[in-house]
Amino acid sequence: MTSAEADAPSPADIAKGFADGDEQSLADAYARWSGLVFTLALRSLQDRPDAEDVTQQVFVSAWRGRATFDPANGSLGAWLTGITRHRIADRLAARSRDQRNSSAAIGLVDAGSPPAHVDDHTVDRVVLADELARLEDPRRTILRLAFYEDQTYPQIAETLDLPLGTVKSHVRRGLIQLRDRLKEVQG
Repeated sequence: MTSAEADAPSPADIAKGFADGDEQSLADAYARWSGLVFTLALRSLQDRPDAEDVTQQVFVSAWRGRATFDPANGSLGAWLTGITRHRIADRLAARSRDQRNSSAAIGLVDAGSPPAHVDDHTVDRVVLADELARLEDPRRTILRLAFYEDQTYPQIAETLDLPLGTVKSHVRRGLIQLRDRLKEVQG
């Protein structure tokens, strides 16, 4: 064991400091688990820049959501791995959405002209999806799970390891935020 390893805080110490909001613990957590997070992201995404972005997003999201982390309920490494899984899924969904949009745009160009009529329902769905993408996590993820994957609030709470009341609050506040944004867009 090197002297640097001997001086490094233990995972339990990092987790406690992280939960308490100690910024040094964030740096220690990054030093200890960023390699794991990056490796998971790179293996799943097969793209280094995407894996780097996901790694950064994981630690930003973890720091912002540190109040939901309880060292007594599990390790910080496992919690970060769970966040990583969600960020990877978000990135894969974004890729798929971008690919569909590109294919649709290419189809329009190939056809030579835009479709004669785009119904209001389609426009509303596109605007709503765009506004949903602008929400901060975990609110965005919670609303996607609720409305696109038809998960119940208890299922979402279990999936994201959040209290049920927190999930309900995020849904309510997210819907209010979307409503207000859509009023601005339409107004």
